[in-house]
Amino acid sequence: MADSPELHQARMARKKTVVDAGIARASIERGVVIVNTGNGKGKSTAGFGMIARALGHGMRVGVVQFIKGSSATGEEAFFRRFDKVSYHVMGEGLTWETQDKERDIAGAKAAWHKACELLRDPAVAVVLLDELNIALKLHYVATDEVIAALRARPLQQHVVITGRGAPAALIEYADTVTEMKLVKHAYHAGGKAQNGVEW
Repeated sequence: MADSPELHQARMARKKTVVDAGIARASIERGVVIVNTGNGKGKSTAGFGMIARALGHGMRVGVVQFIKGSSATGEEAFFRRFDKVSYHVMGEGLTWETQDKERDIAGAKAAWHKACELLRDPAVAVVLLDELNIALKLHYVATDEVIAALRARPLQQHVVITGRGAPAALIEYADTVTEMKLVKHAYHAGGKAQNGVEW
């Protein structure tokens, strides 16, 4: 049974008091590390959403894509239009496509080198390290080296790290972690990856 207007108003007033108190307590303003992981769709999509949000505020942003790289994507085509975006596709494709571990490791190390340049630049407000978690899971890049670079970055710089299999140490270090849970995916019913959805 639905609340009466009076009960609803009283309930929302109590909720507002709790929410307002929480907002008042949140006084720390510094860069945050966000990790999007899990088997569900949307990890990179959420990261690119943050890049769009930052651009809306006139911030400079950097993108480094690990692993992915063999096919053109809509996000690359879109974000390369902006002067405030430093965009780097460093992978040569998914590991089962390249089938060359040494080449994959070299690509991951080159991507990490570019990421470190961005993580040292105080003019870059948001850095997206897309699919870095996969490179960490495969030990192509050392997790402790990544955490050390995150600790040393400019105080106000935000970093978003995406990909399945985020290591426990990174999850513990990060400020915000979201695990995307797979419930259903069109691919499992024969759905083809499509522009504007996957690419």
